[in-house]
Amino acid sequence: MAISKPDWFKIKLPDGNNYSEVVSQLRQNKLNTICQQARCPNRSACWSAGTATFLILGARCTRHCGFCAVEKGQPWPPDPEEPRRVGEAVASLKIRHAVITSVTRDDLDDGGASVFASTIERIRQLAPSVKVEVLVPDFQGSAEALEVVLAAKPDVLGHNVEVPAPLYPRLGREKANYCRSLRVIETAKKAGFITKSGLMVGLGETREELRETLLDLFSAGCDLLTIGQYLQPTPHQLPVVKYYLPEELADLKKEAEALGFLGVMAGPLVRSSYLAHRLYLRVRGCVT
Repeated sequence: MAISKPDWFKIKLPDGNNYSEVVSQLRQNKLNTICQQARCPNRSACWSAGTATFLILGARCTRHCGFCAVEKGQPWPPDPEEPRRVGEAVASLKIRHAVITSVTRDDLDDGGASVFASTIERIRQLAPSVKVEVLVPDFQGSAEALEVVLAAKPDVLGHNVEVPAPLYPRLGREKANYCRSLRVIETAKKAGFITKSGLMVGLGETREELRETLLDLFSAGCDLLTIGQYLQPTPHQLPVVKYYLPEELADLKKEAEALGFLGVMAGPLVRSSYLAHRLYLRVRGCVT
């Protein structure tokens, strides 16, 4: 049985001229954003702050994770013009921090790594001052695919663990995938990149499981971390087991910072790309 959202849980509706401009540009350029596909509640805040998260490689995912509202099924082949269109949109919108993510494309030999690389390169050409963060899938554990992305030199390499390992079967994932995700972070860190991951809470995890996950991520070399409340996007996804109080999320933030993470954002509406430029500036020592 679904539990009711607390009275204090407020979501600000998107508004503002910049929001409308971004929506218009996305339509004109036939681009997707995870902000829209995943029904993120922070679209207005991020777009107004000059951060946007582009969803490349189509809008249909080959995996069937129980928490995600992105369309599932057999995707279309990659669009060779998509990297150019993303670069042009980033330049025309005067975005200062672009996050590039994708659906999971297990149907492709490289998992879409070459498209990530091409998109980074196009943004560098068309908007050289923009910081580029990528939020990549696990590429089914392919070190070669990950290296293709790293060779394009993103400013931040992100990969979300999502939940503690014991919850993976509930999401429709194998427990072994948790270790595979940690290896993505570890590989990028060893290669000298700023690394980032994200956690959802409220799906039935215990505090001890969260503590172990924080330790695992830090040990793997994760620099930046986001922690947010899971919200059931539609009745077809997993229900919320618990709504965390803001104070509980603040405690998790303090715990992560005490471990040594360089930047942590935690809150009911925090998502992996939420105000991504602020976390990037923190790791660069520009923001306290």
